[in-house]
Formats: sequence, C-alpha cells, structure tokens
Amino acid sequence: MAFSDFAYPDVLTQLSLQYAPPEDLFAGVPPLAPTQGLALSFPAALQLAEFVSTEKARSEWMIAPLLADFWGRYGGRIGVYSGMTFAADPPNGLVGVCDFLVSRGPQQTAVTPPVVVIFEAKNESIAGGLGQCVAAMVGADRANRSVGQPADAIFGCVTTGTAWRFLRLRNNTVTLDSHVRTIDHADQLLGILVHIVGPIPPG
Repeated sequence: MAFSDFAYPDVLTQLSLQYAPPEDLFAGVPPLAPTQGLALSFPAALQLAEFVSTEKARSEWMIAPLLADFWGRYGGRIGVYSGMTFAADPPNGLVGVCDFLVSRGPQQTAVTPPVVVIFEAKNESIAGGLGQCVAAMVGADRANRSVGQPADAIFGCVTTGTAWRFLRLRNNTVTLDSHVRTIDHADQLLGILVHIVGPIPPG
C-alpha cells in the first residue's frame, strides 16, 4: 500500500488509531499578516488560480506562495519540501509522494523529521484526501521516532487551495479541526503554521 491507498475513516482501523470529535485546534492563535510582497502579489495569483482551475494552478498560485512566505520568515531554519517521495515506513505501506512537507529542521536536499504534511485535494474533495493525509501523518510520527526526534503532535492538512482542513495526530488519536479555513484569510493560515512549527527567530 501507499499513502494514497488509504481511505478515511477506514484508515483509523487499519493503523490502530483512535478518533476524537472535531474541535477548534487553533483557538486563540493570533493571525500573522502576510509580508508586503505576498500581500501585493496574492490577489492576482488567486484570481489566476481560480480562472485556470487545475490542481497544478492551485498548487503554484495558492499554496506554494503562502508556504514560501511562511518559510521565508525563518531564514532557512525550517524545511518546506514540495512533491518529494516520503518513505516513512515502507514495510507497512507508509510511503508516497506528499504535495508538501514542513519540518522544524533546516532546509536540506533530503526530508528532515516533519511536523506538517499537506496534500492537495483531488477533484477538489477534501474528504477524499483525508485518508492519505492521516496515513502520512502516522508515517511522519514513526519516521520521527525512528531517528529519536518525536514530536508532541503531527499535523496534517488537506487543501483545495481555497479551503484548508487541518488534522492533528497525538498519542494515536486523530482530531479534525472543526473549522474549514480559507485562503481569503491567509493571515489565519500563516498564524496556524507558525503556531505549529514554533516561534520565528529574531533578526
């Protein structure tokens, strides 16, 4: 199997996970204003992505610019990876291409222990992407532990580019965010990403 072979909610049973009712995972998290560069370019990029309306366009014009803005604030101290094969736990079928991975480690050519996995929704169906996202989150947790770098929680997200649905894996329990976040509130998405990864270093 691969990440894409897992479907939600069957993945919970297949990977021996517990389900928790949805909750506001980011209550009280302050928004973070986009940088001037993103604020100036994003309206046109969003319009273009909506007009072309393909997965590639949404990835290039909605998701990637937001993650680049987020990454730039850390001065290379974190890693953001796009379209890389993540061999988390091949013997158990936890391997596949993640659209984006975010790690607390510095940017490298190979994936360092991730804390966020992001998948683009196929056919604009967030529900259809939850299974592979959960599988990749479990894979990330196992991979991190195998190198002695466990995270308190692993987060995942399935996004159409316009809508973003976050999940959390903690102690083998999966919790969906009760809110579907939207790209119209990029400041909220940036605030959430920084909240997950940790404080931006000064300077």
